[in-house]
Amino acid sequence: MQVKSRHHLRSDAISEIDTAVSNRLGVTLAGDTYERVEFEDSDWEVVLVDGAPEIAYFDDEPFLTVRGANAYDPDYRIVTVDAGAVSFVSDGADVMRPGITEADAEISEGDLVLIAEESHGKVLAIGRARISGTEMVGDEGKVVDSLHHVGDDLYSFSG
Repeated sequence: MQVKSRHHLRSDAISEIDTAVSNRLGVTLAGDTYERVEFEDSDWEVVLVDGAPEIAYFDDEPFLTVRGANAYDPDYRIVTVDAGAVSFVSDGADVMRPGITEADAEISEGDLVLIAEESHGKVLAIGRARISGTEMVGDEGKVVDSLHHVGDDLYSFSG
């Protein structure tokens, strides 16, 4: 991914990101420097926290990247998948009900969510919920649209 622009964020922009991430995920970012990066060949906008790509904008909404989610320990908006779903989710597949073992009951339709594997709790992907968390566990149907996953261009970007 070719960098188009890169600039340090002002304190009010940093505060806005910190508040959004804290409210949505229960995470307190621990960075000294925040840089916003835009790319030539991609719609991704990333915020480097101390040089690491920990925040991305999804439809103008700041949220942890897969790397950011694994660097912190989020409390909310987690959808847990079983071992059978791991390879599919890691390759960017949308999340289907049969693969889900648990979902945060506070998730609402349209929320950004973290998709984690059940054995170690590692986040594999970021997605957008199609339904509420209370309706996610079941036998059939697509319930989370994948937006960013392990191995995609954003995950591979090193800052």
